[in-house]
Amino acid sequence: MARAPRRPKSPPAAAPKPAAHEPLPLLVLRSTVLVPGQTLAVQMGSPRNVALARSLTVPGADVVVAVVLGPSDRDLSGLESRIAVHCRARERHDPTSETVQLTLLAAGRVRIEAVHETTPYPHATVSPIAEHEDAEHDFVARELAARVLAAADELSESGAIADPAALTVIRGHDDAPGRLADLTAAYLGFRVEDRDEVLQRVDVVERLRFVVSRLEKEVDRVRVVGDVMKDARGRVERHQREFFLRQQLRAIQAELGEGDGEGGDAAELARRIEEANLPEAVAREARREVSRLKSLPAASSEHQVLRSYLDWVLAMPWIRRTGGDTVRLDVVETALDAQHWGLREAKERILEHLAVQQLRGGEPTGPILCFVGPPGTGKTSLGEAIARAMERKFERVSVGGVRDEAEIRGHRRTYVGAMPGRIAQALRRAEVRDPVLMIDEIDKMSPGGATGDPTAAMLEVLDPAHNHTFADHYLNLPLDLSGVLFLCTANNLFDIPAPLRDRLEVIRIAGYTAEEKIEIAWRYSLPRLFAEHGLSDLDVQFTDEVLVYLASRYAREAGLRNFERQLARILRKRARRKADGELGAWILDAGRVEELLGPPLHPEPETEFEPAVGAVTGLAWTAEGGDLMTIEALAIPGRGKLMVTGQLGDVMRESVDAALSYVRSRARDIGVTDDQFRHSDLHVHFPAGAVPKDGPSAGVAVTLAIASALSGRAVRRDMAMTGEVTLRGRILEVGGAKEKILAAYRGGLKEVLLPALNAEQDLRDLPPEVRARITLRAVRSMDEVLARALLPAGHSTAVVIDDDEALVRPATAATD
Repeated sequence: MARAPRRPKSPPAAAPKPAAHEPLPLLVLRSTVLVPGQTLAVQMGSPRNVALARSLTVPGADVVVAVVLGPSDRDLSGLESRIAVHCRARERHDPTSETVQLTLLAAGRVRIEAVHETTPYPHATVSPIAEHEDAEHDFVARELAARVLAAADELSESGAIADPAALTVIRGHDDAPGRLADLTAAYLGFRVEDRDEVLQRVDVVERLRFVVSRLEKEVDRVRVVGDVMKDARGRVERHQREFFLRQQLRAIQAELGEGDGEGGDAAELARRIEEANLPEAVAREARREVSRLKSLPAASSEHQVLRSYLDWVLAMPWIRRTGGDTVRLDVVETALDAQHWGLREAKERILEHLAVQQLRGGEPTGPILCFVGPPGTGKTSLGEAIARAMERKFERVSVGGVRDEAEIRGHRRTYVGAMPGRIAQALRRAEVRDPVLMIDEIDKMSPGGATGDPTAAMLEVLDPAHNHTFADHYLNLPLDLSGVLFLCTANNLFDIPAPLRDRLEVIRIAGYTAEEKIEIAWRYSLPRLFAEHGLSDLDVQFTDEVLVYLASRYAREAGLRNFERQLARILRKRARRKADGELGAWILDAGRVEELLGPPLHPEPETEFEPAVGAVTGLAWTAEGGDLMTIEALAIPGRGKLMVTGQLGDVMRESVDAALSYVRSRARDIGVTDDQFRHSDLHVHFPAGAVPKDGPSAGVAVTLAIASALSGRAVRRDMAMTGEVTLRGRILEVGGAKEKILAAYRGGLKEVLLPALNAEQDLRDLPPEVRARITLRAVRSMDEVLARALLPAGHSTAVVIDDDEALVRPATAATD
C-alpha cells in the first residue's frame, strides 16, 4: 500500500545558542530526563532546585538541566563532560511552600565543561553541541527512522502504547531522524537510564540504533505474549471460562519457565497437612482446599485467602493437650491461698468445680463459673491462679464493648479481611485445646444490633452440652471447646442477658475490709511494689496504723487498685529521693502520709451520728461496690406538691410515690394530720445530683425520710438501711446486700436494717471483723423500721432498744 504524500512542514525554530563557557544555573534531576524538542512541567522538592526555580523571575530564562542516576544528587562531580540539555523556563507554579512546578522547553544539547558549587544552587559552564546529519549517514539514519516508526506502529496496534497521541507526536518528526529518536525515548515509556543513554549519544545514527534495539526487543516480547494468548485461546474454545483461564496461566508459565514444582506452596501445605495428624474431617477439608489452591494463580486474591485459611487450620490445636487430666486439689488450694487472701467462698466453689471435673475424667461439666464484683477485687487474677495451679495455659479474652457477632463466631471467608472469632484466636495463642479461658467483662457486651447479637453467640460457647461442635464461621469446621475451662468476670450481674446468665454460676466477690487490705498489703502488695520500684523495707517502713489510715482516708473503695495506687505514689516519691542521694529509712505516720499525698480524700468516719429530721442514711449498690447515700426530705408550707430531685430513674421515682402513699396511710400512727398533707409541699432529694440513680432498694430509707419530715420526729443516724417497700409496708429483698453491709462498715455505722430474706441468705460469709462491729437486724415491715429508727417527738437522742432481736451483734452489746 502506497504511503500518502508527506505534508510540508515549517522548519523548526532555531535553538538558542548559549555562549561557550557562559555559566548558567544548573537544575539537577533524578527521575526525569528531558530531550531536545520536549516541553515538560517538572515538579521539584529539592531545596537547591526550589531556590533556582524561584530565582527565575523573567520568562524565558536559560537553565541547564542534567540528570544524576546515582543514589544521591548532592555529588555533582560526575556531571563534568556529560551531555545536558539547554532549556528555557516558561512558567512557574508553587503548589506548596516546599515544592515548585516549572515548565521547561528543552532546546538543545550542551556539554558541561565545569560545575560550580555555588549557593544556593550550582552553576555550570557549558559549550553548545551542534547536531548535524552528514550526507553519507543520511540514508542509514532514514532507514533506522523507518524501523523506529514501524516498531512504534506495531506496538500501537497491539495496545502496548497507552497514549495514542504519543505516536502522533513522533510521526510529526519523521523528517528529522535525530529529533525522532529523542521524542521516541521521551514518549514511549523508556526507563530513565535508557532516556539518559539516548541523550548522551550525540551521533544521530548511534542514537537511532539504540532506540531501534529497545523498541524491537519490546516488539518481540509483545509477539510472544500474543502467541501465548492465541495458543491458549485455540485450545479452550470448547470449554468453560474457568478452564480457559487455567490454560492461559499454564501457557504463560510454560513460556517463562515458572511452573509450580515439587517445592511450591501447595506441595508444602499438602506435606504439612499429612504430618499434622489432623482429625479426619479437618484433614479432608484441608486437602480439598489445597486442590483448589493448585489451580489458582499466585497473584489472585482468592489464592491469598485460601493460603491464609490453610495456615489457620494448621495452626489450630485440634489434638494437642496440656497433659494429664489429674488435678491435685490440695496443690490448687495451696496455690490459691498463697496468691489470694480471703475469698473463702470463691475458693471453695472453685475446688468443688475441679473435684467434679476430676471425677469425670477431666471432662468439664456443669455451669460456667462467673466472678462478679467491683473492680480491683481480684477476679481476673483468680483465673490466672487457677491456670497456674492446674499447670494449664491461660488466655484472657476481653469482650467489653464487643457489638458484632462475628467477633465471637468469626467472619465468613467471603468478606474482605475475614478473621476467626476471638475464641478461635485465643485457642491458637494457647496452642492447646484445653486451656483456661477467662471471658473478661462479659457484662459489658453490647446486646446486639444490625451486625448480630454477640451475647447470643456466647450461649453456644459457654454451654458444655453443645460447645464440643462449636462452629466458627471462618474455619467452617467443628471446633471442640469441651476441654476448655471457661471462667467469666463481670461487675454487674444484671447487665448480663437472662439466657446467658442462666448458664453461669455466680460467685460474688463483695470487696475487702480495711483489715483484709492490710493483710493483703503485707503478704502480696508491698513485696511486689518494693521490687517494682527498686526499693526494700529498709527504705520505707509501714505500720498497721499507717495502712489503716491509707485504706480509710485515701482508698475507701471495695477493691484494691486505688489502695495500691496510693502505696505506689509513696514509693515513687521515696525512689526519687533515693536516686538524688538521700539515705536512711522513711518511718511513716499519718502526718508524713498527708505531707506526701496531700489532704485525705475521704472524711474521717464518725463514731456517733447526731439524729436529724428528714435525713436518712441509705445503702446503694454500684458496679464499684457498696456505697452510703444520704436521702433528704423537707416539708415546707404549700399545697401538697411533691418534688423529687437527684437525677433519678423511673423505678426510684415510683418508689418515692409509693413511700408517700404508705406514710399517708400511717399518718395517725406517726403523728401527722391531714392538714399537714394539704398545706405542705414535700421535697425529696438524693445527693449527689450529678450521679444517675435507679432501683427500688432505697424504698425503706425514702419512706423513713418522708415520715420524719412530715412528723418532725428525728431519725437515728447511726444506722443504715436498705430494702424495697410495697404499698402495704412489706419490705422485699434487694441485691448486693453483702456489698452494702461492707459499705456501712467502712463508713463507721453501728447498725444495719436488712430485709428478712436478705438476712437469711447473705450473712453467712461476712468477715469476722464486720460481725464484731455492726449490728444487723432483719425487718419484714415498715412498721418495724419506724418503731426502731424514728425517735419520739421531742427527743433528739437515740433511745435504747432491746437487742435481743439482732441477728448479728457486736461483742460489746452482748450483755442484757
